[in-house]
Amino acid sequence: MRRILAILMENEPGSLSRIVGLFSQRAFNIESLTVAPTEDASLSRMTIATKGDDKILEQIVKQVNKLIDVIKITDITDRKHLERELLLVKVVALSDKSRTEVKRITDIFRGAIVDIGKQIYTIQLTGDADKLNAFIDTLRNETEIIESVRSGCVGIARGEKALRI
Repeated sequence: MRRILAILMENEPGSLSRIVGLFSQRAFNIESLTVAPTEDASLSRMTIATKGDDKILEQIVKQVNKLIDVIKITDITDRKHLERELLLVKVVALSDKSRTEVKRITDIFRGAIVDIGKQIYTIQLTGDADKLNAFIDTLRNETEIIESVRSGCVGIARGEKALRI
C-alpha cells in the first residue's frame, strides 16, 4: 500500500540521513522524498512517499518519532489531503505540426511551455502522479521525450489539520 508521511523536524545537518537510515535498515524503499525549510527557518518539512507492508511502516514511524531532531510525524494517506508533484520534460518539436500538437496537449493538461529552443520545448506540469503519468503517455504518442525530471510527492492535509508545533 502507498503511504505518504509528513515529518516536521529541526533544520539541522544529519537529520535527513538519520531518517533515511531507518528506512534502509529495514530494507524499505522510499519512492520519493522532498524536504525544505518551513516558514520558521529552524524547522524543515519532509514528505516521504513509500510503498510496503503496514506493520513494518508502523515500526519505522515509531522509530522516526523517537529521533531527537523529529518534532512530529504524521501519515496523511488516510486523511483528506492534497498531493502534488512537479514535472519538467523536454520534447522534440521539429515541425509546425508537432509544435502545435505539443502545445495542444500541454494546454489540455494545464501545463506551461517554459522554454523554447529551435527544436526543443521544455514543459512544466503540476498535479498528482496519475495526471503526470497520463501526460507523459500522451506525449510519447506524439513526440520524442528527450529528458524528464519529477520533484516527488508533496502533500498537505485538507481543512483545519496542520503539521506544526
